[in-house]
Order: sequence, then structure tokens, then C-alpha cells
Amino acid sequence: MNTDTVQQIQAVLEYRFKDTAFLDEAVTHSSLADDRLNSNERFEFLGDSVLSLVTCKTLFERFPEYLEGDLTKIKSRLVSRKTCAKIANKLGLPDFMRVGKGMDHTKAMSGSIAAASIEAIIAAIYLDGGMEAAEAFILRVFGPMIDEADAKAHQENYKSLLQQHCQKEFGRTPMYHLLDEKGPDHNKCFEMAVVINHQEYTSAWGVTKKEAEQKAALNVLVELGIVEQEPEEVY
Repeated sequence: MNTDTVQQIQAVLEYRFKDTAFLDEAVTHSSLADDRLNSNERFEFLGDSVLSLVTCKTLFERFPEYLEGDLTKIKSRLVSRKTCAKIANKLGLPDFMRVGKGMDHTKAMSGSIAAASIEAIIAAIYLDGGMEAAEAFILRVFGPMIDEADAKAHQENYKSLLQQHCQKEFGRTPMYHLLDEKGPDHNKCFEMAVVINHQEYTSAWGVTKKEAEQKAALNVLVELGIVEQEPEEVY
């Protein structure tokens, strides 16, 4: 790889390599390499793990009120192939990928190859500069996606959305009251209602208390005009 290309990639990444051999291997696709061991496939493997670790650590620290399921939903969006490809294309990484003849005109360049390129680059930065450098790069390029993924997750977690709204508007958290339960122990249904500032909103039934709370929270969001309409299913 010539000096000009190295400088261009480093400018895009906002990272300067001490050993450019890491960068060279990270942008070499298996279709060009004389041996797959000399391609970016192993870098892709390592980069995927580094990305997952940094993402999990960031979400764990940023959202202390989220349960495992909430964190998993956001993490899944952030480390997906679709997200990785989107970020790689935004950075223009596919333009720097060294691929075999004819590969540069395939859809894979903006899809699977693009997704693999960002993971390989993360590995290269990690091997060259350590976890601190890799984490700084990941947070810079994935940061906006964290906000976007969190917003989408909120739309599926009505309790979290309602809690944030209540804390912002009323300075307090909503209360959930169990109003009724029916059925035998192995097949109960529960009725829950949300109380905010001593006002009780429309209750909801669910086969678990958690489900009933989610539906009750949705009722409040609809009544307050935060959610326009109720979707067909609530999980």
C-alpha cells in the first residue's frame, strides 16, 4: 500500500498507525490474498469481539436503569451487519478495500465486504494502539447510532419511555398498581394500572405482571399523546 493511500485512510479514521502492516492486512480481502491467512478474515473475527465488548460496556454504563433485554436489543442493532455496513460506507472504507478482479463492481462491496471492513479496521487499531485507541474510534463512529438505536428501543419498551417522560415533566417516576388477578396459579392474568401524581390511568391485562405493566404504560402514553396509536402487539 502506497504512502498516499495510507495517509488518506488514516485521515478518514482519524487515527495514525505506528505499524501500517496492520492496516494493510485489514484492507486486504480474501479474494485478492494469496492465502486466506493473509487476508482480513482473522481481523474481522477479532474486530467483531472488540466491537461487542466496547458496545456492551458503553451501554452498561450509559443506561443503568435498563434490564438485560433492553440492553440486548440496542446492542443487537449496533453490532449488526447492516449497521456495520452503513458506517463503513459512510466512512468510505469500501473505496480502500483491496479486492480480487471483478469484486469491486458487486453488491457485496457495499454490503458484506463493507461490514467486514469496519470490523477489520477496529481489530487493526486495537492491535496497533490497544483497547483505549479502539474504544475511542468505536465511540466516535458508532456514537450517533447509539442514540438512534436507543430511540428505537424506547418505542418497544413503553415503561422506559414513560419513566423518562415522567421524570422530565413531573420530576417523579410512575407507580404501577396491581388491581386484580384471575385464574389458577399456573395460568393467571393480571390487571395493572399506572398512577402519576395521584391520577390513575386506564388499566390493562396481561398474562404476566410485566406484560400488564407494559400495556398499562402504553395506555398512558397514548392518553398523553406521546404515542399516536397502539400497535397490534405489545411485548
